Amino acid sequence: MGTFDIKSPEFWDLAAVDKELRRVYDICGGCRRCLPLCPSFKALFDRMDVEAVDGDVDKLPTADVKEVVDLCYQCKLCFNHCPYTPPHRWEVDFPRLMLRARAAQVRKTGVTLQDRVLGNADLVGKLGSLAAPLSNWMNELSLHRAFMQAVMGIHKLRNLPKFARPTFSSWFKSRRRTATAPPASPAGATTAPERRVALFATCSVEYYETATGRAAVQVLERNRVDVSLPPQRCCGMPYLDGGAVDEAKALIRDNVASLAAAVREGRQIVVPGPTCSYMLKQEYPWLDGSDDAKLVAANTRDLFEYLAKLHAAGELDTNFSRPVGAMTYHVPCHLRAQNLGHKSADVLRAIPGASVGVVEKCSAVDGTWGFKKEYYELSLKLAQPLFDAVTTGAPVAATDCPLAALQIEQGTGRKPKHPVEVLAATYGFEE
Repeated sequence: MGTFDIKSPEFWDLAAVDKELRRVYDICGGCRRCLPLCPSFKALFDRMDVEAVDGDVDKLPTADVKEVVDLCYQCKLCFNHCPYTPPHRWEVDFPRLMLRARAAQVRKTGVTLQDRVLGNADLVGKLGSLAAPLSNWMNELSLHRAFMQAVMGIHKLRNLPKFARPTFSSWFKSRRRTATAPPASPAGATTAPERRVALFATCSVEYYETATGRAAVQVLERNRVDVSLPPQRCCGMPYLDGGAVDEAKALIRDNVASLAAAVREGRQIVVPGPTCSYMLKQEYPWLDGSDDAKLVAANTRDLFEYLAKLHAAGELDTNFSRPVGAMTYHVPCHLRAQNLGHKSADVLRAIPGASVGVVEKCSAVDGTWGFKKEYYELSLKLAQPLFDAVTTGAPVAATDCPLAALQIEQGTGRKPKHPVEVLAATYGFEE
């Protein structure tokens, strides 16, 4: 069965894709459990309920079938919500089916300029960082933003992340040349690091949110963890958003080789971004299929998944020097999709006096979807419950997802911090 086997001709056959879409739509139409999750399901059920269709998926116009695919922004929440996922005999995997439908169409028609620009996160990041701060100034000009919307399809009102200079990897390399003393133990002694990790920094940290990367290194080394930064490229998710599977697989292949080598050196892979940790864990074994990809997946941990394990073992340094007070913590969808619980909130609650309110509302900007001119306004509308929760919550907001932080800032004017930045500050590290 070639439903999710990307090496099978059936995976790419548009007629087979349409047949599978209608099969799954029929199952979803009889269940409707996922109606509150995203606009794909609302659109599907609305189109199925019109008199001309009356629940018969074979009567759904092709445009309606495609609309459901286009509205999916790969939050992944429906997978854990669905009672019919593998190994159930109906084998419903809605997110991967949406990705398959996009990929099969792109294989026939080609990748759009919009998806090429948004998908090539490394190139955009490198050029923007090299030109910073000029690039950031340009991104504030209304004429330039109108040009970007007309040519690249990025909505002119979408707030964009600020390019950083130097990049995180440049900081890390220069820092390693000067930092020779072993990290201190909780008691203040200078013992050798007991644990070793390879940091998969993510494009967001490398080119934009470098403070998150610096905080991650500081917190890990404070807890006697030796940190390396192996060669790495974008995780591939931005290309997958546009159905560009071949381009994503090229990035994945390079990352798998580098990260598998780090694992063989005795390191766990630690990731500060939930979308990237999800990719390494779930999509790399599927899209790459090699033993090395499976090795990488088995040894990947989200950053706070790793820190929470230290805390549970009584090995997290809890000698915090600064209070933090009340916080509103937003759980990103791609952390919820990993079934990790609230690891970031659990660790933050270890700080004396910390009060952490948890918000489970989707930011609806996942990947590149919320940047596109077609979906920008819908993205904000879907994120309104999150905006309301942040606005009425504690004055300090935190989220592990940089795109959720960008969306929250757009909707509320408040820019959340990454939880590891909060943790670093309580240890007394200065930015």
